Amino acid sequence: MRRARMTVVAMVTGAALSLLGTGVASAGTGPAPSTPNTQTGTAGTEAGNPASSAAQAAGVCSDAYQIGTTSYIYRGPDTIASVKQFYSPNCNKNYGYLWVWKSFLDKNINFDVKVGVWSYKRNFLVGQRLEFGTHAQEFWGNAADTTGECTSGEGTLTLPNEAGPYTARSSQRC
Repeated sequence: MRRARMTVVAMVTGAALSLLGTGVASAGTGPAPSTPNTQTGTAGTEAGNPASSAAQAAGVCSDAYQIGTTSYIYRGPDTIASVKQFYSPNCNKNYGYLWVWKSFLDKNINFDVKVGVWSYKRNFLVGQRLEFGTHAQEFWGNAADTTGECTSGEGTLTLPNEAGPYTARSSQRC
């Protein structure tokens, strides 16, 4: 009984943190990663590949890299997606990123997606991109001119006939 209670507390805490984001980092742009983005090819990845077909279709700049921490979208106890924020120094833009986990895709449920960059200054989702009735895995928001603001990557999945939506924000960056 005690172990089950601890598991429920851990799941609820994890879900709450994913909705709120964690920590605050310095500078909306953030330092460049110590290792450059080594993604190759046009395949999407959970880590986020700015050279992927989906990224290119959304106009993501090829030098984009993740800033802040990854957050997760939960449906009950199941993790169904990852949410991140990316920054491009060459384009001076931020991008929201959402990756739907294969374990959820295997359920064969079509869903709606909203992804972008949450601006705490504007209290608004910037660079918002919407997809309806999809079963895809990788989603990039449009370029967001938010590098001088406190931001988070935000992603939402809405499922038919469920109260949802299921939403998460990555850590806040200022």
